Amino acid sequence: MRALENQTPTTTARNSATVAGWGLVSRATGLLRVVVIGAVLGPTYFANAFQTGYFVPHLVFILIAGPVLAMVLVPGVVRSLGAGGIGRAREVLAGVSGWLLAVSAVVIALLMILSPVVAWTLTLGIPDPAARARGRWLSTLLVLLIAPQVLLYILAHVGAAAQQARGRFALAAGASAVENVILILTVVVAGGYYGMGLDVDHVPVGLVVVLGMGSTVAVALHAGLQLFGTARVGLLTWPSMRWRRDVEARAVTRRLVRSVGVAAWPAAAMYVLFTVAGSVPGGAFVVQLSHSVLYSLSYVSAHAVSMAALPGLAHAAHREDEVTFGSAWRQALSYAVIASLPLLVLLAVNCLPTANILANGKLRGAALIGPLAACLGVVAVAQLVGGVHDIGRQALFARLEERIPCRASEVAFGVVVVAAAVAVLLPADGSRLVWLVVAILASELVAAGTVLVRLRRVIQPERFLEFRGLIAALVATFAMVPVAAAMWWFATLDGGDRLADLALLAVGSVTALGVYVLVLRRVWRP
Repeated sequence: MRALENQTPTTTARNSATVAGWGLVSRATGLLRVVVIGAVLGPTYFANAFQTGYFVPHLVFILIAGPVLAMVLVPGVVRSLGAGGIGRAREVLAGVSGWLLAVSAVVIALLMILSPVVAWTLTLGIPDPAARARGRWLSTLLVLLIAPQVLLYILAHVGAAAQQARGRFALAAGASAVENVILILTVVVAGGYYGMGLDVDHVPVGLVVVLGMGSTVAVALHAGLQLFGTARVGLLTWPSMRWRRDVEARAVTRRLVRSVGVAAWPAAAMYVLFTVAGSVPGGAFVVQLSHSVLYSLSYVSAHAVSMAALPGLAHAAHREDEVTFGSAWRQALSYAVIASLPLLVLLAVNCLPTANILANGKLRGAALIGPLAACLGVVAVAQLVGGVHDIGRQALFARLEERIPCRASEVAFGVVVVAAAVAVLLPADGSRLVWLVVAILASELVAAGTVLVRLRRVIQPERFLEFRGLIAALVATFAMVPVAAAMWWFATLDGGDRLADLALLAVGSVTALGVYVLVLRRVWRP
């Protein structure tokens, strides 16, 4: 607890850098996973079904707890550590883990029973009845094979939250890279053995079995690494089924139940978007890749800051120290904006060469590069807005407030449903896909506004913003714009050469970020 009590701007910045560094490894491999799947499976209806289908266990996990798990569990463990030491924290963690595993077992059984219904939604976009029927059968088999991943995701994220509560962030942020690498290898081997670019009429059952089993093994290894990390911080314990007898564990589980909408509505929204995108050949790849880029950027910027800041925010809220809480909030918001702004500029200006690099293999000739570039331009803005939403949501959960984050998620889901309904009226081409990604940006905007209005009220009379840091970030951003513009100009001269685009983005991004950091250090002293 002493580390939390003495948390300084330097500590927060160092922990944020740790999360961002390992998160970059994790999210880069996650992005590569989507790219490889698209390159191997191609712009086919089977690829659409698999892109969404293998994501189902993660979506179901989000319905149970998702990102809320850390927001609720970390403050609970922090408070237990302060009140009763590591032994008491282990008891609370055991009770919460037991409850979560019991819930996940029931959910897995329901998912298996409802697998034909899930498969039906995954194959709605297939126009041919015979192909749709076979696709539905293959998707049902896939869902049955990957359903156990729900429990494995529970174990992985409980382990990550336990490490975060103890101020350890590296393994918690980077372990999912192993999951991504295993799945990439599985897809490459399966594509090499069974063939690439196969659609539902020609997909053998063996290919579905290999992909399903390989992805489940990958998640199991991820969970094992997170449990190893939990043991290293002294919090590994057997799950307990007696959570009702533990007042603190019961309080945490009740808060998880009350907060289920915070995770459930975004999960439902993404499923709606993926399903509608499946009506366009290769559409699931474009929308999911855009989603992956969005959260990859957020994870190495604003989300990294929020993970690092949450224990300190929770400790200040527990002590009812409003001055420290307000200071920690301003510090976290400033760091989040500082980390997000250069990413916005780099991606927005260079979305076309980035899309040219990401579309590989069977997707090169599918006329998807233009729509993907437009989607990435929208994502550049969405990652900043989504990062501010994440920071505000984490701050409210540190204060044990879940009502407003739930309301924000509900409103955001409504925006996505309306936008998806409009998208169905658009032509089944790139315009439909771009509109779906615009829906993500719109939902993040309304959610961020809802959360920030509430947070402003609870922080009063403390200052809400640290203007010096924000102004410095804007100045540094303007300083890097000429470099980003030069990158765009050179990209227009290379004729779409992907190797040249990759070299240009690598060298140009390092140069632009260097300018940004130098100017920022010159004009701002935290």
